[in-house]
Amino acid sequence: MILVGSQRGGAGELARHLLNDKDNDHVTVQELRGFVARDLQGALNEAHAVSLGTNCKQFLFSLSLNPPKDAGASVDDLLRAADKAEEKLGLSGQPRAVVIHEKNGRRHAHVVWSRIDGQAMRAVPMSFFKTRLNVLSKDLFLEHGWDLPDGYRENGWKNPLNFSLAEWQQAKRIDLDPREIKQQFRHAWGQSDNLPSFKAALEDRGYFLAQGDRRGFVATDIHGEVYSVSRMAGVKTKELQARLGSPQLLPSVNEAKADTHKRISARLRNHLKSVRAEQQQALQPLQQKRLQMVTRHRMERDMLERGQERRWKAETAERSGRLRTGIKGALDFIIGRAAAMKKRNEQEAYQCFLRDRAQREALFKSQSAETATLHKLYADLSARQRQDRQHLAAKIGQMLRLTRKAEHIPEHHPSRQRQPDRGADFSL
Repeated sequence: MILVGSQRGGAGELARHLLNDKDNDHVTVQELRGFVARDLQGALNEAHAVSLGTNCKQFLFSLSLNPPKDAGASVDDLLRAADKAEEKLGLSGQPRAVVIHEKNGRRHAHVVWSRIDGQAMRAVPMSFFKTRLNVLSKDLFLEHGWDLPDGYRENGWKNPLNFSLAEWQQAKRIDLDPREIKQQFRHAWGQSDNLPSFKAALEDRGYFLAQGDRRGFVATDIHGEVYSVSRMAGVKTKELQARLGSPQLLPSVNEAKADTHKRISARLRNHLKSVRAEQQQALQPLQQKRLQMVTRHRMERDMLERGQERRWKAETAERSGRLRTGIKGALDFIIGRAAAMKKRNEQEAYQCFLRDRAQREALFKSQSAETATLHKLYADLSARQRQDRQHLAAKIGQMLRLTRKAEHIPEHHPSRQRQPDRGADFSL
């Protein structure tokens, strides 16, 4: 489900846009929560009126939820997605409006939250909301079994002979959700009708069919990991056998691993390791700086917390000292002085609480800004490194394809005579 959000003002303009029934077949105000008004225009105007007590100009957060074209998402699906987005964005409990649009048989939703916390009279911060929505969007695609857009596809969607270096990790795939692996098996199964076509479809995605120890269908990858085809493709063993026949026609797991391994020379593997080591070394100064910054931030927060605790105890003792005991205390109770003093103490305690919370928030914002700056440096360097690895992967893929092609050239072919077989090695 594609999620697009923005902070904005313009309550009237937004309400008119959401209620536009000229460009939509049906417009339904599905939910109004936390507003006194019972219509969308009045609700958003109410949010605007509350915002006037703050300095916030973009007092609304608007989110569109667009399922895939043929997904057939229900209203409940959209509302559940809205609930998850609300939690991700830190808007839980805020007044919101949900509008459902239908056009050409498709349904999508718009959710609008008031960002103003009515009690604290300040706007809910929306830091990194695009990143949070992107993570949730991908989760929703995988949760519903919808095809991921190309922009969400990560390492492992291509033939592993066109790999990125992250795919060489032995223990697990870096930045690859296990649900994505299952989706690849299911796509391969859906587009094949026999053993050769299924084998080819899996190899295009980087998995190689083999016969398991129990004579079942399994698949391996370039890391040597073994996957149950039945479990990953979501089909029963009988269905596999009916379409693919006997797995005895396939190589064993060890043979499949050995075949993949021999296509990659030792020199190439060593080069890949050295490149990765150099890149990790380049990241170390930033990683060390991050560790130092985290340590310093923790110390700053600990100092603030201990200072606030000492001050809170002193202020609490001062407030308690205002309440007299004994006969004088009884007299204060009778004439109402004690009640007034308790009310004053409660008000002061609440103001102290707000002061301490504001101090913690100010420190958090200051540290977050510093963290964001360092994170950007790290992200930029990592992005350049990924690009370098992609370029290297393209070159490796070309050479490995040439090697594979050469294996099928007859021995007497002139091209065999011109150049000796060097395997998958090449000059880098």
